[in-house]
Amino acid sequence: MTKMHPIQCKCGTVRGQLDGTGVHNRVICYCTDCRAFAGFLGRTAEVLDKQGGTEIVQVAQPRLRFLQGEDRLSAVRLSEKGMVRWYASCCNTPIGNTMADPKVSFIGLIHVSLDHAQMDRDFGTKIAILNTDTALGETKPKQRGLIGVIARFIWIFVTTRISGRYKDSQLFNASGSPRVVPSILTPQELARLKGAV
Repeated sequence: MTKMHPIQCKCGTVRGQLDGTGVHNRVICYCTDCRAFAGFLGRTAEVLDKQGGTEIVQVAQPRLRFLQGEDRLSAVRLSEKGMVRWYASCCNTPIGNTMADPKVSFIGLIHVSLDHAQMDRDFGTKIAILNTDTALGETKPKQRGLIGVIARFIWIFVTTRISGRYKDSQLFNASGSPRVVPSILTPQELARLKGAV
């Protein structure tokens, strides 16, 4: 039986799965953009840890397959050149982050859309800690695992690009555009979100 990891939004309208196994990164990111995304959705309490970190699992986009509720997928970019940040509009559950270029075919899945009971089994227990300089609190977490994260990210990018598998992503259409047009925050909106967290 093919291994899979379930994905769903909080209300269960959007459901999908990660098929098979493959190279992945499991990280906690303390950057202000990840915090702003959680704030945009009104989900800071569920998404962020006590120092403002977001747990993310990066995988190749072609592994992600939606089973229902695709019509409720929405996207936002924090700036005109920012990442495409996907969420379920039915309940504002964050799904994941991608680059705007479909050839860079990874997605950073946000932990609240994943099955916590299966995360250690499917993604291991080693968690990289990144962007700690912008963590909240006086005592910052210690950064670790950056080199490994970069190496595995490059592997995902190169293998999906060379094989042409990047074209199998369900998040981009045949012309290479996101399947839904992302809204783009104004600088003022972004500044307000970053100031609120």
